[in-house]
Amino acid sequence: MSTIADIRKEYKLLQLNERDISKNPIEQFDRWWQDAIKSELPEVNAMTLATASADGLPSARIVLLKGFHEAGFQFYTNYESFKGKQLLENPRACLVFFWKELERQIRITGLVEKVSRENSDAYFLSRPPGSRIGAWASPQSEVIESSEWLIQQANLYESKFTEKPISRPPHWGGYLVRPVTIEFWQGRPNRLHDRLQYSLQEDGGWIVERLAP
Repeated sequence: MSTIADIRKEYKLLQLNERDISKNPIEQFDRWWQDAIKSELPEVNAMTLATASADGLPSARIVLLKGFHEAGFQFYTNYESFKGKQLLENPRACLVFFWKELERQIRITGLVEKVSRENSDAYFLSRPPGSRIGAWASPQSEVIESSEWLIQQANLYESKFTEKPISRPPHWGGYLVRPVTIEFWQGRPNRLHDRLQYSLQEDGGWIVERLAP
């Protein structure tokens, strides 16, 4: 029977070369994003979000990317959740995508800010009704007495919104991660992986450097 130490995979699908990449990391992300979409990867927008409290206590979880553009990367959550409280104390975060079928990772480190109310409203209204009710019903990250209690809360809010639109809770909305560094990782044989890192400069431009695997 094999041990954990025996579990390994040889990466050999693709290469990542400086001559082939965009000078802009958001454009490069979009190239890899389109590759992932075309490959029909499951949960393609799932990403690890790592945060830390003011005293350095780290925490990580999976969230869903809900948009990206030149300014950064967006996701939505309960502002009063554990992640929301950490981001209030320490508005910095790291996002990690791992697309194992393409043998690729992307690591994004940046500064975090809330998106506008209008943006949060627009996205909230695009969600299924059940998800909108859930945002009202769930005191995310708090201790609750039972799953039955949560269902009762959902039923309560559902009855409240029977005859009016399900508006966005004031404690729920979006965040924007403004990248400072973005690393693109392509698996290679013998663990000699390709790692190209974009770093934001004071003039708003980016430099690209190769990192040792």
